[in-house]
Amino acid sequence: MPLELGYTLSSEEHGPNDLVRNARAAEDAGFEFATISDHFHPWVDAQGESPFVWSVIGGIAHATERIRLGTGVTCPTIRIHPAIVAQAAATSAVMMEGRFFLGLGTGEELNEHVTGARWPSPEARLEMLEEAIDVLRLLWQGGYQSHHGAHYVVEQARIFTLPDEPPPIAVAASKGQAAELAGRLGDALISVAPDDELVAAFEQAGGEGKSRYGQLHVCYDENEERARRTAHEVWPNAAMGGALGQELATTSHYQAVAELVREEDVATTVVCGPDPEAHLEKIREYEQAGFTHVFVHQIGPEQDAFIRFYSEKVLPAL
Repeated sequence: MPLELGYTLSSEEHGPNDLVRNARAAEDAGFEFATISDHFHPWVDAQGESPFVWSVIGGIAHATERIRLGTGVTCPTIRIHPAIVAQAAATSAVMMEGRFFLGLGTGEELNEHVTGARWPSPEARLEMLEEAIDVLRLLWQGGYQSHHGAHYVVEQARIFTLPDEPPPIAVAASKGQAAELAGRLGDALISVAPDDELVAAFEQAGGEGKSRYGQLHVCYDENEERARRTAHEVWPNAAMGGALGQELATTSHYQAVAELVREEDVATTVVCGPDPEAHLEKIREYEQAGFTHVFVHQIGPEQDAFIRFYSEKVLPAL
C-alpha cells in the first residue's frame, strides 16, 4: 500500500471559515485526506482559536469533493455523551458521502473539565472509551437502542439520519494499552510518533491490515530561523512530553509551562524550514515504522505557502 499524505486542519490556530478554505486548498493541492482537531480550548494563547468542530465539518463537506476527512481526535467520554457523538458522526458521514472517518481518543483535561466532571485516571479513561465505542456502534445499527453500562446510559435512542455504511473508527494511542484497544475495537490507529513498537502492539491485537495514521508537526518558512521562532511561539506544546498533555486543566497552565520551553526544544520535534529532504526524511520515518498514512500539521499562519511547498516539492517525491 503506497503511503498517503494528509493535511492537518488545526482548530486551535484557525477560525472556522479559514479551516473550510484550507481544506479546499489542501484538496486542490493533491492531499489525499485531512484531519481536524476537536478542542474546546487551544493549548496556549498564541494559537487563539477553537471553533466547534461539527459545524466546521458541515462546511468542509460542501466545499470539497474528493478529500477524506477525520476528526483528529474526538473524545466521546466526558464533555459530550457518546450518544451525541454518534449522531454528530453519522450526520457528518452523510454530508461527506463516505469520505468521513471518526478519530477517537481519551482526551485531555484541558477540554473535558469544562462541564465540571471529574477527570478520571488513565485506566478509567480507557475503560470509558471502550464503552463509548460500544455505544457508537450500537446506535449506528439503527432502530431504537438502549444501553445500561458502567459509565453510560442510553434510553430508547434512535438515530434517524444514518449513512449507508457507518464511518470507520480510528483510535488514538501513545502507549501499549491504548494500541491494544485500537487493534481490538478500532478500524485504524492514530499516533503522534513513528513508534514501531506501538504499531506492533496494534497489529497483535487485531490491527493487521488496518490503516495506521501518524501525525507530523512542521513549520515551513523560506527562512529556517523564522520557522523555528514561529514554532516556538505558536506550538510550544510540541516539547511538553510525558503525561503533561493530558493532565493540565487550562490554557493558562500550558502558558506557564511554555515559559520553560526553549526554541531548540521545539525544533527537535518539529521539522522547521524550507528543505524538502528534511520533511521527506521525517515522513519516511513513519513509513519505516509501519504507518500507512501521515498527516502533516503546518504550525503558524503560512498555510498557503506550506500547501504550495508540499504540492511542488514533497507530494511529487512520494
